[in-house]
Amino acid sequence: MRWLALLTLAASLFSVPALAVQPDEILKDPVLETRARALSQELRCMVCQNQSIDDSDAPLARDLRLLIRERLTAGDSDADVKAYVVSRYGDFVLLKPPFDARTLLLWLSPFILLVAGLLFLATHRRQAAAEQPLTEDERRRVEDLLSRE
Repeated sequence: MRWLALLTLAASLFSVPALAVQPDEILKDPVLETRARALSQELRCMVCQNQSIDDSDAPLARDLRLLIRERLTAGDSDADVKAYVVSRYGDFVLLKPPFDARTLLLWLSPFILLVAGLLFLATHRRQAAAEQPLTEDERRRVEDLLSRE
């Protein structure tokens, strides 16, 4: 049993995440390739929707990776490339959408739901406590405490 745990630990330590970038996509310039990989990790695959285009095997993700590399090779900055992709696909293509008026509800909804849940629990608890009548023993103890004062 111990060997199985050690084998699992070793496999997880030495495993490398499988990335979908194909060898024919990789740029010869390592600086441009690093920029392309960083941009690919920030953009959502429109097919998978829960993966970056760097991790996705979908044909559209490959097309976007190639588009990024073309734009970088043409001399565009990272911001220019991102703006170009967003202009074609909208903010949804970004794994981290910007905080603005259009995405305000998206960013605040976790906090709104948390507060609503806490308020629900507090009112539900209060109602549950108010609905339970006192037992005879509790009633006598309350009367004793009130009579002492």
